[in-house]
Amino acid sequence: MHGIILPTFGLAIHTALMIYIIIGLAILFAIMSGRLKIIPGKFQSILEIVVEGFEGLVAENMGPKGKKYLPFILTIAIFVFVGNALGMIPGFLPPTANINCPAGIAVVVFLLTHIVGIKEHGFKYIKHFTGPIWWMTPLMLPLELIGHLARPVSLTLRLFGNMMGHEQIVGVLLVLMPIAYPLLAFSTVLGVIVVLVQSFVFALLAMLYIGGALEEAH
Repeated sequence: MHGIILPTFGLAIHTALMIYIIIGLAILFAIMSGRLKIIPGKFQSILEIVVEGFEGLVAENMGPKGKKYLPFILTIAIFVFVGNALGMIPGFLPPTANINCPAGIAVVVFLLTHIVGIKEHGFKYIKHFTGPIWWMTPLMLPLELIGHLARPVSLTLRLFGNMMGHEQIVGVLLVLMPIAYPLLAFSTVLGVIVVLVQSFVFALLAMLYIGGALEEAH
């Protein structure tokens, strides 16, 4: 039975956890923004490494126009990371293991991608869907529409499947205790890797989708 010691106010557990994560991150970074130093401490150093790493990825995958979307990409990465990491705390089910959480983030990424495309290119954004030659439009348009609609589904199922799958494995190993101690230790290490990789992959794909909308259609 998964639960949290904090009040849920009648909300579903994953919804309450999402709200607590948002509030917690907002408070943390509000405090950090007033305590930044020229010579950083350990926590500030870690944050700077993360920010600089994502700055490089954004520049590489989105070009110079993508810099303005760095805060959005970082917010997604940190939120998904914290949501995933809650699953490493005994008794907690990560909100990302509930399909509604990754689906909500995926829809936001999907909508922002096309808002960016329209804002950047205006009506010419339709060329991203019609192909390079006008007579190919009847073929390319449905294929492109299906491909774009599949993006939020793919983002959702990838994150949800990996997080829920890990939770199920841990649940089975706990039932088999104590004979499953070695496997549980291995699963914990694997869980840390899953938490990091899935957070990075989700943010990277969001980066690529928005970057694609920024590019000129060929």
